[in-house]
Amino acid sequence: MSDLLARHRAVMPNWLALYYDEPIEIVSGKGNRVVDASGKSYLDFFAGILTNMIGYDVPEVREAVERQLATGVVHTSTLYLMRGQIELAEKIARLSGIPDAKVFFTNSGTEANETALLLATYARRSDQVLAMRQSYHGRSFGAVGVTSNRAWKNSSLSPLNVHFLHGADRHLTPFRGMSDADYVAACVEDLRHVLSTVVGGDVATLIAEPIQGVGGFTMPPDGLFAAYREVLDAEGVLFISDEVQTGWGRTGSAFFGIQNHGVTPDMMTFAKGLGNGFAVGGVVARGDLMDGLHAVGLSTFGGNPVSMAAANATLDYVLDHDLQANAARTGALIVDGLREAAPRLPIVGDVRGKGLMFALDLVDPATGAPAPALAARFMEETRKAGLLAGKGGLYGNVLRMAPPLTLTVEEAAEGLGIIVDALETVNAEVTS
Repeated sequence: MSDLLARHRAVMPNWLALYYDEPIEIVSGKGNRVVDASGKSYLDFFAGILTNMIGYDVPEVREAVERQLATGVVHTSTLYLMRGQIELAEKIARLSGIPDAKVFFTNSGTEANETALLLATYARRSDQVLAMRQSYHGRSFGAVGVTSNRAWKNSSLSPLNVHFLHGADRHLTPFRGMSDADYVAACVEDLRHVLSTVVGGDVATLIAEPIQGVGGFTMPPDGLFAAYREVLDAEGVLFISDEVQTGWGRTGSAFFGIQNHGVTPDMMTFAKGLGNGFAVGGVVARGDLMDGLHAVGLSTFGGNPVSMAAANATLDYVLDHDLQANAARTGALIVDGLREAAPRLPIVGDVRGKGLMFALDLVDPATGAPAPALAARFMEETRKAGLLAGKGGLYGNVLRMAPPLTLTVEEAAEGLGIIVDALETVNAEVTS
């Protein structure tokens, strides 16, 4: 493995993050577990960054892909009719709840967000965009412009004129201790103030993650985006919900994350879990917005026949097995267990989550300050115990986890036990 790591470092960029002091190579997977090159098995609680949404080696997905490969047609392009693409678009348009919805497929969430921003700025004839503090929307030029997390922002240059809003930063002193209602009111007042002071004329859109992914699974109170929408509608501002991480029933309480706020956006972007490991992304938008562009367009690989076969099979599996309900059930078991354990663990500053999307903030028990070193230590402990987790957050101190939606009750209990044991070990090291 040291040889492989040396080869990686010789030819891959040094900013390409690798987990663990001794990075692992995953060589096989089945169900909700993977095996590394040394033969060690892990219960996967990060799922390829929320992408292996229904686990590994799923017969329905594998067989759908194999049927497509057997035709000999791995690629055509959007210049030709593609039955699988049309069928998937019909399903997504129906599930979105967006009136007269149309769908455009891309290869990733970054590309999907770029497309949505193009549609919004074109429709509104404005480069002015609102986004949320602590947000992350991708690594391309425009997506970085609407990203508000310094650790992921390589350039201040942007094709957009962006202003950032409050909504997922209740840890800040001005908002700490506020009720949900008071915090929503303060954020809406801030939005009105932004619209009255720092923008010039029409604003194109607000783009927001219902639950911030890279931001550490931080989330506003349910209803914030409904309150925002009232103000935005009065100004004609469009709303893009970035569902790259929150879509397809993961929150348990809604099929798309924004539905927890009682809002139907003008556009939603999606990617990650829909292909269960195959590259797929896209935008579902009001038909007038999607049709509004005057120039000819296409996507060479967007809607690729093999990816469409995988995505159709994955979405059908989610719906046929009611995995949204399973996410609610197993997620509650884990989050409730973490909240029960947290009071005896001073290193745990916060526990939050919806469905199978949950996080822990690790803090210095003496000062309450974010403790990224403790998050890294936790990662080593869970790896040793056979569980893969994720980390992130604005300060690098957040443990974020999102197991496959197929997680069983038994696996949820097993994972919870490993997490609590790891927290107890790290806590004892710090407090002793």
